[in-house]
Amino acid sequence: MNVWRRLLLATVCGVAVASVYSAPTVLPSMGDSLGVSARHAGWIVSTGQFGYLVGLVLLVPLGDVVVNRRRLIAVHLTVTAAGLFVTAAASAAWTAFAGLALAGMFAVVVQTTVAYAATAAPPAERGRTIGVVTSGVVVGILGARFVTGVLAQAWGWRSMYALLGALALALAALVLRALPSESSSRTPVGYRQALVSLSGLFGQRLFLTRGLIAFFLFASFGTLWSGLSLALADAPWHLSESQTGLFGIAGLAGALGAARAGRWADAGPALPVSGLALALLVVSWAATAQLSWSLWLLALGIVVLDFAVQVVHVSNQHVLTTAHPERTSSVIGGYMVFYSLGSALGAATTTSVFSSHGWGASSLLGAAFATCALIVWATGARRHSATPAGRGRASAPQRGAAAGAGALKDQESCAPGSPSHFRDGARLLPVPKPVEAGDDRTCRDPVQHH
Repeated sequence: MNVWRRLLLATVCGVAVASVYSAPTVLPSMGDSLGVSARHAGWIVSTGQFGYLVGLVLLVPLGDVVVNRRRLIAVHLTVTAAGLFVTAAASAAWTAFAGLALAGMFAVVVQTTVAYAATAAPPAERGRTIGVVTSGVVVGILGARFVTGVLAQAWGWRSMYALLGALALALAALVLRALPSESSSRTPVGYRQALVSLSGLFGQRLFLTRGLIAFFLFASFGTLWSGLSLALADAPWHLSESQTGLFGIAGLAGALGAARAGRWADAGPALPVSGLALALLVVSWAATAQLSWSLWLLALGIVVLDFAVQVVHVSNQHVLTTAHPERTSSVIGGYMVFYSLGSALGAATTTSVFSSHGWGASSLLGAAFATCALIVWATGARRHSATPAGRGRASAPQRGAAAGAGALKDQESCAPGSPSHFRDGARLLPVPKPVEAGDDRTCRDPVQHH
């Protein structure tokens, strides 16, 4: 997993996700062309998101079924290109919706790509690799807004979908040529088993906590980026599509946050970093809400919001792929179900709220979603701090030694010649045996060893 392969995977993610996120910048002109009212224009974005949701459930588990994920990535890119070409050629709303749904469904190649990168990277560099690849997602989401605005201004909104389709086809060929096949040491599972494994994740506390954070996180993100073009095209600014797209450049600072978050995740402090980033997300809406009189404050709010979103997103994926290294595709696909539902909720609600009550109400909606994400994080953090280290995986003798007296105190060394017991509160308990027979230098921690 050298730097060039990381960049190729990041580009795959960028092009795939741009196929879903190009619409917000051109919602007014796209809606007029297809006969969709401004009040319902958000469904143009939501259609791609719902297609994405279907792909997460039905297609992403294939990454754990097939051994050669490189070919799977190429196939998904090819079908995504087909959906983009259908959208570009659409003359009626239903045709465009069908093309957007197909492109969104197979744009889940992003998750297969992230899973491939997480598996191919050494464990010590997994966070960094995920950060670099995920930065491609940020560039795709936000860079597409700028490029879409420029192209739409010159040649109409259809030109962007035609360009993305051509790029997806080119990348499909490049992936087959440049990426190595995965190691055969990864054991594939049956498709039904992969689906059962995916559904089983929704009963796990860690997965649900990170998933709910992602749901509210991307509802807040979708509230901004799906409603912003309508607000900037309205009074008092009346900006053109290319001018609106310039704000995507401000959001590209989030790509730096994604790459840095990967290094933070490798270093370990994912929990406090996520909490700080969510607090920043809430605060960012105070600046974004000033759109009616200050574009500079709006730009500042966009930078902070995208930075915060990507830090939390990378940290979530790092935590989950580390916890489930044997089924990275399923765990990322399941996690992204929350992402897709949250994004669709933000896109559908912000246009309706803006049409009825203006940008101030949309900003309150985005801040409310961000606050909910922070509350879920705080609840999970309290549970984490209240749970003894190693609880759930410790062996029966270890649980017996740790139970009843709370935290371990005054534990003595088990090196040669040291006492054979340690004190746990008021009780005297035997020192556990060494990890390996005959090796008196290394002992099992009676509470923390897994």
